[in-house]
Formats: sequence, C-alpha cells, structure tokens
Amino acid sequence: MSRRAGFSLLEVLVATLIMGIAVTTLLVGLSQSVRNAARLAEHDRAAMLARNKMNELLLDVSLPFTGTVEGSFDADTAGGAVAGWRAATKPFEVRPESGPGSEILQEVALEVWWKPAGGNRRTLRVEGYRQARIPVQQ
Repeated sequence: MSRRAGFSLLEVLVATLIMGIAVTTLLVGLSQSVRNAARLAEHDRAAMLARNKMNELLLDVSLPFTGTVEGSFDADTAGGAVAGWRAATKPFEVRPESGPGSEILQEVALEVWWKPAGGNRRTLRVEGYRQARIPVQQ
C-alpha cells in the first residue's frame, strides 16, 4: 500500500479556480462600493450647494418677481466639478383680491447641475417659498 503525501495537480487547479472566482467577486463588489460612495459624495455636495444657494436666493431682495436667474459655482466649492445653478421665480398663491403692493407667497424653484469628470450632467431640483410683494406697474 502506498500513502499519498500532498495534493494532486487536479486538486490544486480546482482550489486555484475557486480562489480566483472568490477574489474576482470580492474585487467587483469592492469596485462597485467605491463607485457608489463617490456618487453619494457628489449628491451630498450638490445638496449642500443647493441648500446654500437657496438660502441666498430666499434672502435676496433683488430677485425678480417672475423670471429666471442663473450662475455657476467655482471649482473649489463644487469639488473640482463643473457646476452651476438656475432659479425660476413665480407667484405661488395669489388671492383674487390681491393687487399691486399686496404680499403673496412666491415660489423659488432652484436647479443645481454638475458634470463629474468623465460623466454625464446631473441635476438636483429643490423648491422654496418666501413672502413677496406684487410689484407696482409703472
């Protein structure tokens, strides 16, 4: 009777194949996690930019009663990405008896956009409301 001391070539190949599949699966999962984390960081940054810009717009007394304004963010603020914003204002609630000089609720719809390196343009839309006066016609 002979005793075997070790593994056969077939057993080594099967074990190597199983380890290869396991390592490949692990690397794919890790890669996907890194991509998701980067995407979430972009959305967090966009939400912060939108929140800050909305606060500025809601306090801006020179904002038009109806219309649009737009601008861009500097690269440092936007995390190195090309980014900008566009805001549209319009009356939200106007009572039928409201006339020039009356206070109403005004909607400010803000769209923040950014283009990550090597990616497509993405947008985030938020809305805010503020008190405004109906302008007097000249």
